Amino acid sequence: MAFGSSEDVTAFKFLFLLAVVYGLMSALAYSVIHMAFVNPLGEDAPLDRFSEARTVQHVRMLSQEIDGRQEGRPGLKKAAQYIKGQLEAIKERASSDVRIDIEETTVSGSFNMLFLGFNIGLGYRNHTNILMRISSVDSKDTDPSVLVNGHFDSPLSSPGAGDCGSCVASMLEIARLIVDSGWAPYRPVIFLFNGAEELFMLGSHGFMKTHKWRDTIGAFINVEASGTGGPDLVCQSGPSSWPSSVYAEAAIYPMANSAAQDVFPIIPGDTDYRIFSEDYGNIPGLDIIFLLGGYFYHTSYDTVERLIPGSIQARGENLFSIIKTFTNSSKLRNTYQTNSSEVITSTFVDEQAVFFDYFSWFMIFYSRRVAKILHSIPIFFFLVMSFTHGRSHSWSAALWDFIKGFLLHAIGIILAIIIPVLFSILRLLFSSQTMNWFAHPFLAFMMYIPCAIIGLLIPRIIWRCFPLSQDVSIVKSSKEALSDEARFWGAFGFYAVLTLAYLVAGLSGGFVTFFVCASMIPAWISFCLSVKSFGQRSLRSTMFYILPLVPCLAYSVYFGGFLSQFLIEKMGMMGSLPPPYGHYVPDVIVAALIGVVTGWCTGPLMPICGHWLARSSIMQFLLHLSVFALALSSQFFPYTIAAPKRIVFQHTFHTEGSSQIMESTYDFSVTDSNSLPFLFKYSPEVAKELNITSEFSFESASLFKRNDWMAIFPVSFLFSNSLKLPAERDAVLKQYEFFPKLSVQNPSPNSEKEPRRVHLELYLGSLEEVWVAVLNITGPLSSWSFADNFLPGTETYGGGPQSYICRLSGPSDGNWTFWLEANSSEALRVDLAVLDQKLVHPAKRLKDLFPDWVDVIAYSSFMSSYIL
Repeated sequence: MAFGSSEDVTAFKFLFLLAVVYGLMSALAYSVIHMAFVNPLGEDAPLDRFSEARTVQHVRMLSQEIDGRQEGRPGLKKAAQYIKGQLEAIKERASSDVRIDIEETTVSGSFNMLFLGFNIGLGYRNHTNILMRISSVDSKDTDPSVLVNGHFDSPLSSPGAGDCGSCVASMLEIARLIVDSGWAPYRPVIFLFNGAEELFMLGSHGFMKTHKWRDTIGAFINVEASGTGGPDLVCQSGPSSWPSSVYAEAAIYPMANSAAQDVFPIIPGDTDYRIFSEDYGNIPGLDIIFLLGGYFYHTSYDTVERLIPGSIQARGENLFSIIKTFTNSSKLRNTYQTNSSEVITSTFVDEQAVFFDYFSWFMIFYSRRVAKILHSIPIFFFLVMSFTHGRSHSWSAALWDFIKGFLLHAIGIILAIIIPVLFSILRLLFSSQTMNWFAHPFLAFMMYIPCAIIGLLIPRIIWRCFPLSQDVSIVKSSKEALSDEARFWGAFGFYAVLTLAYLVAGLSGGFVTFFVCASMIPAWISFCLSVKSFGQRSLRSTMFYILPLVPCLAYSVYFGGFLSQFLIEKMGMMGSLPPPYGHYVPDVIVAALIGVVTGWCTGPLMPICGHWLARSSIMQFLLHLSVFALALSSQFFPYTIAAPKRIVFQHTFHTEGSSQIMESTYDFSVTDSNSLPFLFKYSPEVAKELNITSEFSFESASLFKRNDWMAIFPVSFLFSNSLKLPAERDAVLKQYEFFPKLSVQNPSPNSEKEPRRVHLELYLGSLEEVWVAVLNITGPLSSWSFADNFLPGTETYGGGPQSYICRLSGPSDGNWTFWLEANSSEALRVDLAVLDQKLVHPAKRLKDLFPDWVDVIAYSSFMSSYIL
């Protein structure tokens, strides 16, 4: 590539310098995100300090020595015994000025829930919770207490080291630390080790509905994991600003921002936070979650070896400090201290605050009331500057120039999003596989950052000569100075409007653009002062503009990099959409996000630095780099052991009665956009076992029926297609003597004037590891014996009529008895699906044939239908 002039050479030097600066900021962000500054796994700590090494030993016991902590498996009971044994050992070491109560409770109940937008009835029985209450000997049973909650059950097919063995282990270590450090809590601390969170928050519901300590809770901390480490982000805080204020005061390694709470509701997931703070309580609290390492979340690779070093240490020190601050707070209240809901409301309910950490070094926190003032200043400043810079006779022309600058900057940001999206679509037109960046996130940055910068620069190239409305001779400034001024204040106005929009919408993430506005002002002042010495188009003047922006740009890289990494990790479990357009969706989403992040990280530079970058040689270089990255990325395979592809393998048995198999099939589905043909193309041994050859027609075989996947409702809504293949029946008859069966009990005639009530008994057969049983009830159902006789909303399942869905969980050694009530003589149809975690031998062998880069969630589903 030939350079046209010496200015081109200078421009490339400037581009190289910017790349180095952003590279250093990225390295800093990476080190912070992965907590490299904290003690590694191998180091221990004194007895009066939190120890990651001791905590990891608990994780190893829970996830490695105990085989499976899923409901229905013996490992869940062993985990409860281990936790209780550790708590008893801690109690024995307690000093005389500390009172410790330990309880093992069994909870049962039923309720309705709206989960991920789906109406579900939930019934449960005999789930185990372990509780420990630590208080001073002088404390009363009615004293306000702080609840620390974590679950010890794990999802299907996962050892659950991160989710949530790490949470339980951290709680055990903190309980030990409280006792061994000699600290007697000023207010009681309650540890709730709940045994049924993965089954839609059943353990926490049982505690809130039945336990004697529920009314003593004045604040809570919910500890969760959506990965295997990284910063423990505060994803939710409320219902007042007090919990986030406590966190800002107490966290040693803070990682929290109020923008997370703005986007959490749209993420497909939920935590026990909603039970304590929203559905069954109005308790102030924090939802603290590990977010990185999401590749292994809910997979068989969620092992102790995958924990990110230093993460548990940072979380433990944070939690211990936060617990202390909560217990010492004068705002800690519970229902025993208040006699009316009005007092509770006046004490706790205020508007959400605005808060964020800076590189986990410190927290910035201010109330919503302060935010209304601060976040309104930029737009006011933008309008005022148009008057003062336009002089008395040309303020309208100056305002119009600023608006032009605003529009040009907005167009650049939009193009920074659109062009990477177009490049992603272009690549997929020539590639058979999507998500090549999944196992190699750097590919996404290589592909989309250069073309996003091209989008930012296009308005600068098209309107190189800025269309000024002001008369240069009247204003007595150079055209270049007025042009830079209009571009700068236009960009400033763009971020000011976004800040105001966040505020008006009632969201708390406006600090992101407010920080940009607050940083641009000193950068502009520095630039204006340097112009007097070095000139308008001097590289030195440009550097004086950049330097005051470095703290803001560094934070943008930190926050944007964290967000991009999180999204990339989660794209493997977000579900598949129907072809042909579903093939493009993950790449489009990632390209758009990186476009947004690039615009955020480099947009503030464009008003002044765009002069150096908007050159044909630079644009050609960025274009060539983008094309090279697109071509290079197509050579990479999307998955590795460290970033596995998730598939669901269901061995389905359609049964009749308690011992007859009508049909046996293997059902497969995937949770990302690389379809089943892709899976079997790269799994030749599995394809051979299933007789899937090159002549096999996926279009005719892959007939998706959502009700085939009823046992994992509503996760099945992540699937858009599935493959059903015939399987042998004989093996299951050798493993099981009886199958699940629904039968009518004590049938009796009903009066024509009264609703028809049918009493039923669900027998789970000889299944030993039942995770859940799902009932799909269609017809004139008017009431049932679940959820205090209240029906949930209806769902349209499998393309059929409106129906009611109930999930039942609990030990399988007893029958379920319940009744359904119909308001007419029309028949009720009940479809039953029972999920058993055991596989027959041929299915086990088939599962083991998949390559290591595939994570298989495998189970057996027993399905039957009844007309009542």
